[in-house]
Amino acid sequence: MGQTPNEMLSAVSGSLATRTGRSLDEWVALVQDSDLDPLDQNAVRGWLRSVHGVQQNSQWAIADAAARAAGWEQPSVAAYIDSQYTGAKAALRPIHDAVAAAAGNLGDDVTIEGRSTYTPFVRGRQFAAIAPATRDRVDLGLRYAHPPDADRLQPASAPGQATHKVSLRSVRDVDDEVLALLRIAYEQNA
Repeated sequence: MGQTPNEMLSAVSGSLATRTGRSLDEWVALVQDSDLDPLDQNAVRGWLRSVHGVQQNSQWAIADAAARAAGWEQPSVAAYIDSQYTGAKAALRPIHDAVAAAAGNLGDDVTIEGRSTYTPFVRGRQFAAIAPATRDRVDLGLRYAHPPDADRLQPASAPGQATHKVSLRSVRDVDDEVLALLRIAYEQNA
């Protein structure tokens, strides 16, 4: 099975000194000594890229460590999901829950991860992700090596690592066709 996000951050952090010439602690101190808000991880990543030429995975590890040093705590998966379905998008939560239940029923090897704007479903690697796209639509992203023929399936590059997506506007849209498409993505991403 692939690494979890925390395992990936740990691996990247452990090799920072070799790749960048600075340890993680040195990078965090540099962020703290800058005029940046360490809790603004986007700004920190942009600064690391533009000023220091730091590559993407290292940017994420440094920004995460700087934010944690400033008191940030990573939300739980449930907290990430709750934050996606508030306000005008709250009515979309039952669609998310139906997809999450279906994904979880595919096998004991499915894990649900938390992200700020979408929820990935992982089996070794991400095979699906769901995101509230608009106030009346959820996009189910599916990752295929060999996409099946399906009228509702659209080429996509999001959410998550999707190669295709299906738009869902109600729980009724999580029908047999969508469940079959989800299973195919699961099977292709072992």
